[in-house]
Amino acid sequence: MMRIKPIRTKADHRAALKEIEALMSARPGTPEGERLDVLVTLVEAWERKRFPMDLPDAVEAIKFRMEQSGLAPKDLVPMIGQINRVYEILARKRPLTLDMIRRLHRHLGIPAESLIKPSGERRAA
Repeated sequence: MMRIKPIRTKADHRAALKEIEALMSARPGTPEGERLDVLVTLVEAWERKRFPMDLPDAVEAIKFRMEQSGLAPKDLVPMIGQINRVYEILARKRPLTLDMIRRLHRHLGIPAESLIKPSGERRAA
């Protein structure tokens, strides 16, 4: 039953998704649960290669974390500095300093890769 093949085409992808759907209720540790794990890993790898996600820039990442955590600009003062500096950062009028990046990463768990990406820059696909 464990015969699994690589996903190389859209048809392979559709077939894997269909099988994943059928296995969704499988319990971990069972042969079906292990098959589900392998299929999900294959689908994720294929989708990541086929549809790469671009990291958000620093301001997008900060705003997303604020929204996720219910934070207001004043909550960023300990990491960024005075409230007017927080607003300048959020308006893209001032770049983050290395110390700000470190504090935002440490206190809010924002990925450093997003914080060091220049605001507004898009990676070429």
